[in-house]
Amino acid sequence: MTASILVLNGPNLNLLGTREPEVYGSETLADIEAASQECGKSLGLDVEFRQSNTEGDLVTWIQEARTAYDGLVINAGAYTHTSVAVLDALLACDNLPVVEVHLSNINQREEFRHHSYVSKAADGMICGFGGYGYQMALQAIARMIDQT
Repeated sequence: MTASILVLNGPNLNLLGTREPEVYGSETLADIEAASQECGKSLGLDVEFRQSNTEGDLVTWIQEARTAYDGLVINAGAYTHTSVAVLDALLACDNLPVVEVHLSNINQREEFRHHSYVSKAADGMICGFGGYGYQMALQAIARMIDQT
């Protein structure tokens, strides 16, 4: 049976490739999704990508992941640093493997980006590797699923 992984992307990630390429790189979200789909296939994972600029969408999708998916990768964008609602939804995911991803190294950026609500619920965080971080997250999820 193929494991099903949900990859969630938060606000402004739909602008990748044009928004601050000096920080976020030139890859588009579609480029990252295509590379992640390929990586997922090689790992035996069924990968579903979603993006929303709306906090409520992310919370609803996280709640859905609890019963409909085998793992969750999340780049919550700015909600990483502000959303208790996203944190609460993630905490309700109990035994679902969760990996947090950031394109840039949030610890080398503005002070407010150093705090992550998502990290309090995630099994691990990958940051600073651009779009490749999503592939690293899928590899980590595959390993976590194999170990359960």
